Amino acid sequence: MNFKVYKFFLLLILIPTTAFAQSGEGLDKQINDAFMPFALWWEKLIFTNIPLGQAQVPLVLILLLSGALFFTIYFRFVNVRLFTTAIQVVRGTFDKFEKQEGNQGEVNHFQALATAVSGTVGLGNISMVAVAISIGGPGATFWMILAGLLGMSSKFVECTLGVRYRDIDTQGKVFGGPMYYLSRGLKEKGYKNFGKILAILFALLCVGASFGGGNAFQTNQAASQIITQFGIQSEASGSMIGIVFAICVGIVIIGGIKRIAKVTEKVVPFMAILYTAAALFIIVSNITLVDDAIMQIFTDAFTPKATISGGFIGVMIQGFRRAAFSNEAGAGSAAIAHSAVNTKYAASEGLVGLLEPFIDTVLICTMTAIVIIIFNLNGAFVYGDVLNGGALMADGSRLGGINLTSMAFESAIPGASYALVFAVILFAFSTILSWSYYGLQAWKYLFGRGKWVDLSYKLLFLLFTILGAAITLDAVIKFSDAMILALVFPNMIGLFFLYPEVKKELDRYLALIRHKKSRT
Repeated sequence: MNFKVYKFFLLLILIPTTAFAQSGEGLDKQINDAFMPFALWWEKLIFTNIPLGQAQVPLVLILLLSGALFFTIYFRFVNVRLFTTAIQVVRGTFDKFEKQEGNQGEVNHFQALATAVSGTVGLGNISMVAVAISIGGPGATFWMILAGLLGMSSKFVECTLGVRYRDIDTQGKVFGGPMYYLSRGLKEKGYKNFGKILAILFALLCVGASFGGGNAFQTNQAASQIITQFGIQSEASGSMIGIVFAICVGIVIIGGIKRIAKVTEKVVPFMAILYTAAALFIIVSNITLVDDAIMQIFTDAFTPKATISGGFIGVMIQGFRRAAFSNEAGAGSAAIAHSAVNTKYAASEGLVGLLEPFIDTVLICTMTAIVIIIFNLNGAFVYGDVLNGGALMADGSRLGGINLTSMAFESAIPGASYALVFAVILFAFSTILSWSYYGLQAWKYLFGRGKWVDLSYKLLFLLFTILGAAITLDAVIKFSDAMILALVFPNMIGLFFLYPEVKKELDRYLALIRHKKSRT
C-alpha cells in the first residue's frame, strides 16, 4: 500500500475514535438515537400501502411480484425449463463455444456467480428468516420459497440486460448494471430522458442500499453475535467491532472487482458448505420432526397461528418482504456483478443469475426456517409477539434476528453457536465485499471514474460499516429493508420496457449451443 492508502485507513480509524473520546460512554446508543428517526421516515416512505381486504399490502411488493410472475410466464418458466442448462454454464460446459466467438469481461461465469451470491447469500438467510418466522410464523416460509422461485425469472432478465448494455473502457474494465441498461436501453426505445432519470434514481438508491442492507445490516448482526456469544458488556463494543470489520473490508475493496472475485470465489463455497452442513445435520438428526415442521409451513401459510394483522395476507407479506431482501431479485443489484463476466452472450449470464434465488432462498433460507421451526415445536418463543425485532421467549426475555437462529442451532448441537459466529462473520464479510462493488459502480455512474471518486465512496462505505455495528436491529432493519426494496421501483419499470431484448438474447444463445453441439 502507498502512503495515500495509509492515510485513508488512518482517517477511517480517527473519526469514530475521536467521536468516542468526546461522547464518553454510550456511543452506540447515541448513534442509534440519531439514526432512528431517519430510518422510520424512510421505511414509511418506501412501504406505502394499498388496501387489500383487511390487509395493507406495500406497493413495492405488488410491483415486484407481478413482474416476477409476468417474466416467469412470458419466458415459459425459464426458471425450471433451463435450470440444468444454467448449471452447465456455471460448470464451464459451453465455455469453449463462447471463447470461439471472442469474449470481453473481467471474470468468469463462476466468479461472477460467486460475487453475486456472496451479495445475496448473507445474513438475510440467517437473520431475516428468523425475523420473518418470529413475526409471521412458519407459514412465512412458504411465501419465501414461492418468492424465490418466481424471483429466478426476474434475476434472469436483469442479469441478461446487465451484460447486454454494459460499458467496457479501453483498459478492459467493465461498468454495468441497471444504471446502464436503464439509460442505454430506454434510449434505444426512444425514451432517452425517462431512461436517464430512472438510471440516476437507481444509482442514488443503490449507493444507499450498499450503505444499508449490503453493509450496515451485515455488521449489525455480526457484531450482535460476537457481543452476545462472548458476553461483551462495553457500551461502545459495537462501534469497536465495526472498526475492525471496516479495516478488514478496506484491505480487500481497494483492489477492485478482480480481488473481490478472488476472495468471494473462495469464501462463498466454504461458508455455504459450513452453514448448510450444520443445518442439514440438525435436520437429519431430527428427521422425525421434519414432517411436522413442513406441515406447519404449508398449513400456517393460509391459516396462521401467529397473531399478525391481516391474517394470511400479513404472513404472505412477511415472507415476500424477507425473501426480496434476501435474494434481491427484481432489485437489479446483482446485475452489476454479473455485468463483469467474460462472455459475448448476455443470456449466458442471465441463466447463471437465475440460480441465485434458488441457492439463496429455496435452499439456504428454507433450511434455516426448518431448523427454527423444529426448535419452536415445544414453544420456545411466541409467533407474532414481536417488539423491536425481538421475539418473546418462553422465559419472558426477547431475542431477535441472528440471536434467535443461534439459539436454535445451539439447542440442537451444543457449541454450534460458536461455529455460527464464525459463519456469520464470513457471511457478513463476503456480502459487504460484493455490495461495496455495487455501490461503487453506482457512485462512479453519478460522479465519474476518477481515483478520488473511488476513495471518497470507499471511505463513506467503511464509515457505514462502523455505524451498522453500533445501531439496534430494529433501526437497521427499517433502513435496510426500505433501501434495498426501493431499488425495485426504477429497476422493475425498466425491465417492463426491455424484456423483449432479453428474448432476443436468449434465442441467440440457445441457437449457438444447438449449432455447436450439432457440429461436435
